[in-house]
Amino acid sequence: MLLEFLLLLFLAVLNVAIFRRLYLPAILAYLFTGVIIGPVWLDLFADFHGIELLAELGIVFLMFSLGLEFSLPKLLKMRHWVFGLGGAQVFICSVAGFYVAMLAGLTWQQSLIVAGALSMSSTAIIIKQLTELRKLHTRRGKLAISVLLFQDLSVVPLLIVVPIIGQPEFVNAELGGQLMFAFGKGLAAVCIILAVGKWVLPKVFHEVASARSDELFVMSTLLVALLASGLTLMLGLSMALGAFLAGMMLGESHYKHQLESDIRPFRDVLMGLFFVTIGMLFDLNVILQYWWQLLLLIVAVMLFKIVLLTGLAKLMRVENSDALATGIMLCQVGEFGFVLVSLAGKYQILSAQIISIVLAVGVCSMAMTPWLVRHCRRVSLQLLQHDKLLLQRQKPLPGEFNEHVIICGYGRVGQTIARFLSDDNIAYVAIDRDPIRLKESVKGGDSVAFGDACRRDILLMLGVDKAKLVIITFDHKAKALAMLSCIQDINPDAKVLIRTKNDSAIAELKAGGATEVVPEVLEGSLMLVSHVLLMSGIPISRIIKKMQRERKNQYQHLHGFFHGETSENNLEHRSRRLHAVELTEEADAIGKVVADLQLAHLTIQEVRRGKQDLLAQFAPSEVILQKGDIVLLCGESEAVDIAEAKLLHGL
Repeated sequence: MLLEFLLLLFLAVLNVAIFRRLYLPAILAYLFTGVIIGPVWLDLFADFHGIELLAELGIVFLMFSLGLEFSLPKLLKMRHWVFGLGGAQVFICSVAGFYVAMLAGLTWQQSLIVAGALSMSSTAIIIKQLTELRKLHTRRGKLAISVLLFQDLSVVPLLIVVPIIGQPEFVNAELGGQLMFAFGKGLAAVCIILAVGKWVLPKVFHEVASARSDELFVMSTLLVALLASGLTLMLGLSMALGAFLAGMMLGESHYKHQLESDIRPFRDVLMGLFFVTIGMLFDLNVILQYWWQLLLLIVAVMLFKIVLLTGLAKLMRVENSDALATGIMLCQVGEFGFVLVSLAGKYQILSAQIISIVLAVGVCSMAMTPWLVRHCRRVSLQLLQHDKLLLQRQKPLPGEFNEHVIICGYGRVGQTIARFLSDDNIAYVAIDRDPIRLKESVKGGDSVAFGDACRRDILLMLGVDKAKLVIITFDHKAKALAMLSCIQDINPDAKVLIRTKNDSAIAELKAGGATEVVPEVLEGSLMLVSHVLLMSGIPISRIIKKMQRERKNQYQHLHGFFHGETSENNLEHRSRRLHAVELTEEADAIGKVVADLQLAHLTIQEVRRGKQDLLAQFAPSEVILQKGDIVLLCGESEAVDIAEAKLLHGL
């Protein structure tokens, strides 16, 4: 078993690498891997129930992630598109597919499943492609997501119905009663899970977050998803339904982004395994036998979806280009269609032949999806060149991130920035990992989420691809550099402002992509100096120029200070030091040219002879040191001590 599993993993890695080079989605690579190891070719697994269980966990985590997206406020903001456009598309596609399947000789149970499967589109591929192209928050991106949200939501009742109509003792006459009983159990599961989610889980995750342990947070997330799935399984319902409810009850929590980020690695790996098991069901003989019928079915399904979605969007007064682009993006069959036919196959509702045909339609349409998403805008513009409204600026859809500010860290500095942004009605979203601060600030009406701002996926959830400014308020160079690299990769046009304690890493942070770096201690000193100069009668315009020049010169006047007995023993005060060395009669440096002195890791700021600074009047190569000269050294304490010994004793 171990050898077979290692071979499966090797083939999956190899195929994903090859498919990504061909700009094809990883889902197709997993399906192809399943075909290779399945009964048609290698036939590695005579009994793959263990793999099926792991694969089902992939669906569990996918539904959990989906539930996190279904917060009620989000649905209400986009209700016109989610329930209007999405609802109409699913209903019309399902009805049309049902009657066509019945005409083809399928039973009503089979027709229901096939119609539901073909009405789905690929949430995984569409969102991944839109994210990679940084089009997730465009108008057509939001329209596509609205339809996908309703499609995914409509899977939930089908997940309840399939086990019922697949029971051996099921009879049509008892359908109403059985459905009522199933929905009653579903309602009980909803009530139990939502009650736990409202009164228990917030306190649990508050304690978990307070522990500041990433491992504990991940394990708690997995436990919640699996417990909810186990509850619905005990009630005779789908595990995926419980996971969806668990995700939905946490979708309005402040921990949503971190939960989704933590579950993603498990979801992606196990979802890959799920698609491998789907590929193992693929019967190539059926494909070869019915190839021309399949070709017609693929073209018919894709064209029907394009025409339907374009027409529905136009009825809702969407611009022609966006309406057509949305239809083109969503014309494929999605992964939830695979979930439905797989579940129906498990309950022996669909034969292997029907499953293979539906899978073939899905795989072929999915293979074209990356190209369609990448070029849908161009295709729609070429087809609609006569539309004069295309160049008009469109308003953003409700609830979307657009030209906003992201505040990473919501302590004293982050909250201060947020207050000034709010005063000028500048949209912002903040993120912090302190559960107490998060709870208090959210109660106060601030826009704050829980999560690790260093995670790429969390930055994407905050809309970094559309942000005009990102502010990093915590003083941690390594994390700031990691965030800069991520931000530069996603949105190189975004400005990044970083707050630090001092200026020790300004050059490195700016080289990493920071637009501005604000050293807090030094800026505080500049503010004090500006007040002193203003009170001394210096014109404000001159003060502003001085401050700007000081920043441009990397705070030159704010480095190097004379230390005394009471100097503060911290990094800011001991990192740079001013020290005056008087050349005595025995000093080794007497008679030497300043330019020839080899003093490492420091600078000679002045050479004073009487009341004159010789370096202010002459070049270092023209100044010869004499007895009684005072050499002003600036550098780290150790370097200053070494230089003094060299000047006086030649050591």
